[in-house]
Amino acid sequence: MAAQTTTQRQAAAKKAAATRKRNSARQSGGAAKASARRTRNSAQDTGRAAGTTAKQAARATARRAEAEATRLEAVAHHAERAVLIPVGAALEARDRVTDTVRTYTNTQLTRRELNRFERRGAEALGRTRSGRTQR
Repeated sequence: MAAQTTTQRQAAAKKAAATRKRNSARQSGGAAKASARRTRNSAQDTGRAAGTTAKQAARATARRAEAEATRLEAVAHHAERAVLIPVGAALEARDRVTDTVRTYTNTQLTRRELNRFERRGAEALGRTRSGRTQR
């Protein structure tokens, strides 16, 4: 192989330097792209996790509010019953008194009622005499 001239040696050195520069740029560019990709994916994952956490918190808050509403409804229902039961009992007693008064103020109804009592008493005494007992 023949000896190189100075110009040839300089051209070869410049060509090698350019190749090294190109390889270095390609390598650091790929590393930068990979780093950017990892950062982007990490940000997406963080955003997704934040969204999931927010949804879970919203669901938990809604469940707590629903539980409190249900509890208040139960308390209100018990309070309402405490008022309605005595009122219902008083109305029932009033109805019975009204029916009794209506029956015994009407002569025809009074006679019918007394006949019914008489039949029932006779039936009960008849059972007792024959040996059958009333439940």
